[in-house]
Amino acid sequence: MSRLKGVAERDTRAGFRAERREVGASVPQGLLKAARKSGQLNLSGRNLSEVPQCVWRINVDIPEEANQNLSFSTTERWWEQTDLTKLIISNNKLQSLTDDLRLLPALTVLDIHDNQLTSLPSAIRELENLQKLNVSHNKLQILPEEITNLRNLKGLYLQHNELTCIPEGFEQLFNLEDLDISNNRLTSVPASFSSLSSLVRLNLSSNQLKSLPAEISGMKRLKHLDCNSNLLEAVPPELANMESLELLYLRRNKLRFLPEFPSCRLLKELHVGENQIEILGPEHLKHLNSILVLDLRDNKLKSVPDEITLLQSLERLDLSNNDISSLPCSLGKLHLKFLALEGNPLRTIRREIINKGTQEVLKYLRSKIKAFLLPDDGPSQSDSIIETAMTLPSESRVNVHAIVTLKILDYSDKQTTLIPDEVFDAVKSNIITSVNFSKNQLCEIPKRIVELKEMVSDVNLSFNKLSFISLELCMLQKLTFLDLRNNFLNSLPEEMESLIRLQTINLSFNRFKILPEVLYHIPTLETILISNNQVGSVDPQKMKAMGNLMTLDLQNNDLLQIPPELGNCVTLRTLLLDGNPFRVPRAAILMKGTAAILEYLRDRIPT
Repeated sequence: MSRLKGVAERDTRAGFRAERREVGASVPQGLLKAARKSGQLNLSGRNLSEVPQCVWRINVDIPEEANQNLSFSTTERWWEQTDLTKLIISNNKLQSLTDDLRLLPALTVLDIHDNQLTSLPSAIRELENLQKLNVSHNKLQILPEEITNLRNLKGLYLQHNELTCIPEGFEQLFNLEDLDISNNRLTSVPASFSSLSSLVRLNLSSNQLKSLPAEISGMKRLKHLDCNSNLLEAVPPELANMESLELLYLRRNKLRFLPEFPSCRLLKELHVGENQIEILGPEHLKHLNSILVLDLRDNKLKSVPDEITLLQSLERLDLSNNDISSLPCSLGKLHLKFLALEGNPLRTIRREIINKGTQEVLKYLRSKIKAFLLPDDGPSQSDSIIETAMTLPSESRVNVHAIVTLKILDYSDKQTTLIPDEVFDAVKSNIITSVNFSKNQLCEIPKRIVELKEMVSDVNLSFNKLSFISLELCMLQKLTFLDLRNNFLNSLPEEMESLIRLQTINLSFNRFKILPEVLYHIPTLETILISNNQVGSVDPQKMKAMGNLMTLDLQNNDLLQIPPELGNCVTLRTLLLDGNPFRVPRAAILMKGTAAILEYLRDRIPT
């Protein structure tokens, strides 16, 4: 050992090595050693203002441990190290990258999002193996032409920069599958984009685009096109010929007409809210055979055509904030899970029915169809039942018409502490699908509700004084909608796991401090509304397993942090987080909507 020490003392490069170690002092040697074995190095969130030289030279220099060990086990043979293939240096303070980047030619993933980069080095052209490049959330004003040399690139993420144009030759990235250029300053999209024939997902949202090139229809594999928040006044007719398109986002533009989609047979979601569309006609609907989500909110629509029934697959329809005064009864024939009507001057449906939610509105519309079809040759059997029942003194306070015609057991807004037996007695042999006991003073759920377990699907117990949920409610196995807003609840019983059809639960304005554990075990849940409580945490791993969850409202709770893994809950279409004390994501991210929030969180998942 003393001989080796003497050699080191006479080594003229010893001082250089010591200096280099000092520059890379912020990178633990153990981390570098592990990176040589795995080929992956994560330096995210280390407050770096520059990339240490030891990182660029990790494949070149003899490692520190080689100068300290005379013998090596099979796991310590530094000369058999793996070239670095994945480098993450996101969430730092980097203002530039040096041309030393070329010393890592084996890289397949380079993630440098959330820094202060104003440019990329020309040496990036030498990373010919690169498949994923994430430079989002920086200050890039221009892309180097050399980026077009990355022919193996599959994912390119440039969102939240200051780009005003796309470099010439960009179409040479013919293997690109995922391209995000949202939140930049683009005023046009090159027609040559049509050559990106492998592209599956294209995000152009939050730019300054006034038009799209007709050639965009040449992207034969494109499934997801996001053009939200631009200045589009129209979309090219050729867009309607994109046969592979599944998701189309055109919200917050200046569209006056809804496009027709004769060839978009696979289109599942169409978002055209917050535009200036005045007409929704049969020609706009007849080709949307596969549509699941249709967002038309905040436009200038005055009517909905009867042909809305052509959309037999439709699950979510948002018509809020338009000028619609009446709805076609045929709308009741659809199997909608969500229907938004707020902000319309509707005159044909009472506000109290709208407030009861989607299923009540659909039932009301269906009842209107039946009423219209009744013969004119005398009173129907239902009329006789109503007339007889309404004359019974014991049932004078029960809405028997609602029981017989709308299949609703309604005893709401009575400020009562108990539901009288006569309410349940009035059901008799009628089929009841909905129960509304809201706006009373109930401290417990009426035990006789279990009598309806074979038929009831909707229960509204909001605006009461419930502090616990009785097991009788857990026996309503056909329950799909449960409203428990504005009570005193702080927990739910594990027996609720037996509600195997429950799709929507509203727990807002209660006293929950955590998301009730039982909710994670109800796989059918599509909507969880738990705003205005004291929820301090959620379990993202358990939530990811909820494959049907589309809406999660956590507004106005006590969340101090949002777990990045929540970004993996890709089924979420609506995630509401406003009014919590966390610092990230920032308000600017929250304003961009659910997709932006989930993407932001995914980018921060530790590797």
